[in-house]
Amino acid sequence: MRHGHKNVPGSILGALPKRKWVTRLQRLGQDLWVRRWRQVGAKSPGTRSRWPWTWVGDDSLFKKYGRQLGLVGAGWSGQEHRVRLGLDGVRLIVVIGEGKLVVPVDFAVRRPNPAGPGGPCRAKLTWLQVMLDRTWAAVHRRCRRLPPPLVMAESWCGDSGWRRHVATCQQGLLVVEGKTSDVFHWPDGRQIKGQNLLTDADWPWRASGQVPGLRDARLTATSPTYGRVTVVLVDPPGRDRYDLRCRETTISAPRLLRAWRRRSWIEQGFRTLKHLLATEACQMQTEAGYDGHLVLRLMAGLVLLDTARVVFKGRVTMEELVFSVKHHWRFLESEMLE
Repeated sequence: MRHGHKNVPGSILGALPKRKWVTRLQRLGQDLWVRRWRQVGAKSPGTRSRWPWTWVGDDSLFKKYGRQLGLVGAGWSGQEHRVRLGLDGVRLIVVIGEGKLVVPVDFAVRRPNPAGPGGPCRAKLTWLQVMLDRTWAAVHRRCRRLPPPLVMAESWCGDSGWRRHVATCQQGLLVVEGKTSDVFHWPDGRQIKGQNLLTDADWPWRASGQVPGLRDARLTATSPTYGRVTVVLVDPPGRDRYDLRCRETTISAPRLLRAWRRRSWIEQGFRTLKHLLATEACQMQTEAGYDGHLVLRLMAGLVLLDTARVVFKGRVTMEELVFSVKHHWRFLESEMLE
């Protein structure tokens, strides 16, 4: 609220308990997700292939000033590139198509490990596993012909146990960004570290047909921790080389790269919502108020992007949409909304 009592938003957002806010987000996201799937689920395999469903797990650090709550702890800020105090939010999102629609389906604020007596709290990886399990079970009860989930996540999600869990429980595939400290055994007997993948040049490179100047290489190796893995090296023009890793799969490297590029829309959409709803400026005094504010922001972004997608009917790219929202919001005053 730009004009009004500063404590009114906190009292409104704190009126509902945490579980109620999260349940509302889950139901809204699942309803929209199921409705979109039913539009293409009965179509031909070729039509369904043009509407891929990519699951993305990620986290964000929300800065907190003033009186510190029990939810506040030390976390890594990707925008500031340093450790600072804040609230660690973990979210699970489904990207429909080539980033045309981003649907948040679950969210949690992770409580840091208690300083005194008490059991350890859930880690980010455990939270993502819980959210994926309960979301998949909920939508699978309503849609029986769902494709196995293709999950994209950062390197901190590359746990061997979770990879096996996704493959066993959901028959899906988890793709993560590689770490330089991992060790692989090549079929010819060589032992190679993750750092060598980013520096050596003798790989079977192929030019990308979608991105000019981009090269990729698809490799198969054995890891002492993960077993047989597929490694996709990516050498983009003007940027540092990186690699993606997953359990051994027959999925082609271009398809994995297209799915990985959809992760960037999560960051763009989330940063836009941070700017629009001013997380840092909205300093709540209760934990329930913070849950309400963060979940409300996700719901607002879902409604905004879905409405824009319908209004523009695909004639405007997501980049143009995000830029337009950022530009026009700067000149918005409360009188225009009255």
